[in-house]
Amino acid sequence: MMSAFSRSTIRSLTRWLFLLAPVMVAWLLSGVRATEGTEPNLDPDTQKCLECHGEMRYTLVDPVTGDEVSMKIYDEIRIDAWEYTNATHGSFACTDCHSMDYEIHPHPIDVKFEFKYACIDCHGSDEQYADFNFQTIEEEFQLSVHGDHFIENFSCWSCHNPHTYKNTARLGGAITDIVAYNNSMCLDCHGDISHYDVLIERQLTNMLSKHDWLPNQSLHFRKVRCIDCHASTHKDILVAHHVLPADQAVRNCVDCHSTNSILMASLYKHQIQERRSKYGFFNPSITSEAYIIGANRNYYFNVISAVIFGLVLLGIAIHATLRYINYRRKHGKS
Repeated sequence: MMSAFSRSTIRSLTRWLFLLAPVMVAWLLSGVRATEGTEPNLDPDTQKCLECHGEMRYTLVDPVTGDEVSMKIYDEIRIDAWEYTNATHGSFACTDCHSMDYEIHPHPIDVKFEFKYACIDCHGSDEQYADFNFQTIEEEFQLSVHGDHFIENFSCWSCHNPHTYKNTARLGGAITDIVAYNNSMCLDCHGDISHYDVLIERQLTNMLSKHDWLPNQSLHFRKVRCIDCHASTHKDILVAHHVLPADQAVRNCVDCHSTNSILMASLYKHQIQERRSKYGFFNPSITSEAYIIGANRNYYFNVISAVIFGLVLLGIAIHATLRYINYRRKHGKS
């Protein structure tokens, strides 16, 4: 007989596999992209930067002595060329955001102190991106537990890697892919002590035990983004950035599993806007992706069901009445 310890270990491993599934899917998808074609389409300046930053190691040459040494490129500054070209900012040259001094090799120490742009610095007054409402996003971010008044040096790029970030919320892909991609950003810190510890000196929370209360835990992890429960929505922005303290996260099932599901203002918001704009109705946005108990109700189906139920009752009543009348006739009763 399998011991209680063994069963507990297997259950724990199974739950971890379900939790890490989104990260694995995102990784596999990136691998598929990397095999497409032969070479990524990079401009000459970016290609030159990635001769070092796209490799595992680079060669550093002392400009005085001519000595050479092979150095490791750390994960934080290594850039996958395919991921970069497929990213939202993949059309940019490196020096569009970074100092021209980076063209000097070895890089001078001054570049370490260069100003790092946030989203609002480029998009804040850009009319082309007015519907993104970057100003509101910035305000919501500052209110959140990720605001730089809570965590020093936390910025847009702490979650949205500028070299790989893709705006999946507006691309209109499958909801499960959007969930996997977005949750991988959260788990990059909340599931990795090495990244978490760099940002905040606190013990890493066990995500599985912390969500023990959640029924069908693995299904929720695969079908819903972390921010759908852990962030407050805003009507003017597509993706919530006001991340709440853990004790204020959604724990009431009815908040999602009802006809007024909060998921319609968060996870399904873009699809609903698109469908409402094209077809005037939006219910298929939810029904085509998942069956959400309580949220997949359709008004017309409810009416039809009520009519059918009423007709059945009427049929039973008519049948019972006719049988009663027939019974009385057979037995000579008037």
